[in-house]
Parts: sequence; structure tokens; C-alpha cells
Amino acid sequence: MKLSRDEVQRVALLARLRLTASEEEQLAEQLGAILEYMEQLNQLDITGVEPFSHANDAVTALREDKEVNQPNADALLANAPERDGSFFKVPKIIE
Repeated sequence: MKLSRDEVQRVALLARLRLTASEEEQLAEQLGAILEYMEQLNQLDITGVEPFSHANDAVTALREDKEVNQPNADALLANAPERDGSFFKVPKIIE
């Protein structure tokens, strides 16, 4: 599918790109090649092919979110200038 120069200029305008004439021609060829490939893909028979969201079955690399180190309130407040139970006591700064 060949793109016209007007179509490329419209895409460039929407993408807020300033293109030279040679860049417009190059982009028209590249976009045309991409659209031709998409047309080839649309002609494939995909009957019975299950849709998928990922190309592989990789498990996420993130660890499970669980608490592993619970802070000790007394140790955290040991060097506090003032404390009120299990809280830091700070001077009032807004009246």
C-alpha cells in the first residue's frame, strides 16, 4: 500500500514533526512497507489460534509483596529527643 505525500504530511502534522521533502519520501516508503506487511498478516488463516497477551510464558520478575522486616518501635525511638508513647514528639510549627 503506497502512501501519498499528503497522507505523510498529515501524519507528520498530527505527530508534530517537521519533515523535509526527502524525509517525507523516505517515511512514505517505510510506512508503505509496514502497511503492506500488515496486509500480508491479515491474509493469514488464524482459525483456532488462541489469543494471547504475551509472547512467552515468563513469570514476572518482581518478588511477592510481603512484609519481611517489621521495625521495632522502641529501637527506632531510642534516639528521639522526645517521644509520646510510640510516636516522635515534634515542636509545633503552625499556629
